[in-house]
Parts: sequence; C-alpha cells; structure tokens
Amino acid sequence: MLGAIIGDIVGSRFERNNIKSKEFELFTEECSVTDDSIMTLAVAKTIMEVEEKELKQVDGSSDEYFSYIEKCAVKNMQELGRKYPYCGFSSTFYKWIISDDPQPYNSYGNGAAMKVSPVGFYVSDENEIKRLTKSIIGVSHNHEEGIKGAEATVTAIFMARKGCSKEGIRKRINEEYYTLDFKIDDIRDDYAFDATCQGSVPQAITAFLESGSFEDAIRTAVSLGGDSDTIAAIAGSIAEAYYGIPEELKAKAISYLDDYLLGIYDEWCRMIPY
Repeated sequence: MLGAIIGDIVGSRFERNNIKSKEFELFTEECSVTDDSIMTLAVAKTIMEVEEKELKQVDGSSDEYFSYIEKCAVKNMQELGRKYPYCGFSSTFYKWIISDDPQPYNSYGNGAAMKVSPVGFYVSDENEIKRLTKSIIGVSHNHEEGIKGAEATVTAIFMARKGCSKEGIRKRINEEYYTLDFKIDDIRDDYAFDATCQGSVPQAITAFLESGSFEDAIRTAVSLGGDSDTIAAIAGSIAEAYYGIPEELKAKAISYLDDYLLGIYDEWCRMIPY
C-alpha cells in the first residue's frame, strides 16, 4: 500500500494547484499525508485485525465473516479519521466519520478507490476480490459506481501482483469496468477536477498503463491535474504491485508518517511479504 501513500504525498501539493507537467520535485516541505493515506492505513488496520482474530474456523464466504469485516472497517476509519480530522476529508465523509450511527450514503466518490489498495495486496484468490472490496468500501461508498471504482483498482493491483501484462490488465478493465480509449497526453490540457470514481479511476489506471517505471506512474498521474493526490494514490498502488518501489522513495515517503501511522505501516509490512 506504500505506493498509494507515495502518490498521495507527492500529489498533495498539487491538488488545488495543478501542474500539467511531469517535471517537478517529488518530495518537498509542502507535501503532506492527506486523507488518502489515512484511510488507506485504516483499511490495512482492518485487514490486520481480521487476521489477528484468526477466524479460520468461520467459513471465509460466510455472512458472519464479512459482517465482522464491516464492523472493523467502520471502527478503524472512524478512529483514524477522528485522530486526523484536518487531513482533507470531504464534508460528507467527515460527517460519516464523526457520526454515532454511520451509515452508507450512496457515494460514488473516488474516496472509495483511493483507500482500497491493501485489499489488492491481501487477497490470495481472485474470487475474494468482489465481496471483500464491497464489505470494506460499502460501509460508506455503497453506490454501484463507488464499488466499481474500488473493485477495478483492486483487480488491477491483484493482476499486477500475479505478473499479468499491462495488455492483460487493460483488456480486463476494458471488458469489465471502464473503456480505456484515451491517452493521458490527449486529455491532459482539458482535464479538470473530478472527485468521482468514474471521472478519475480510469485516468489513474491509464496513467499506470502508460508508465515506464514506478516513479513515472506517479509523475504521469500528477501531471494530469484534477484531484492530483487521489489519482496518484490509485496509480501508485497499481504501480507498486507491478514495478515495486525504489528504496530511496520508500525511505523518503516513510519520513512523512508520524509514529502512530508508521506503527500501522510497519505492522502491515510484517504481515504482507514484499
């Protein structure tokens, strides 16, 4: 999931001040961890808590199992959201975070896809993708377009992990999720802020597909403009699965995490082999 965090940090200073170029310094003092990283870590914490519970005696396809996942997802998103209230949440999602009775609110915002990368690195079988994604994301973003954006992201990550070619990933996304019939260079000049899944997930996936390296995927995603940190987080999560992450970029990104967030990240690394 560090790919998503790197994309978020690098893109953070350009979210409201877009740069339509791939030529920029990756990390500066103006960069920061935003809601994309906070919620990504909340999803990771959810997965780890489910693992720690050792619910192996419960059938992994049972309603009881997925009900437990949903409860953990709500708890962790609210706990981390309340701990970092000024990290850039939308007003609607923040109301959900502080609610005493949080309910899904039919959202198709790209917040569904930006935080879901831990699922892509966790699942061991493609059959797990749909229900696990929906169980975690659907506690808030339950609109079919929100679920679709998150599921497309997880599918791309899973396929990249398994060594699928970019052509194979593109074909799958085209057939089941979005029509990727454009190039970033062709849409960059006119592309504007769009916080929906359908208006940013295809663009993020395409940024990855056109990239030549992990860093190039981040630069391409940021250069598109719009919701820069979220697009780069989604592209970065897939690029991590496909390319891996250079050690110097890992070290720099981790330096932006405080001790609490770093603790979650370190625990995740111990559970998920890289």
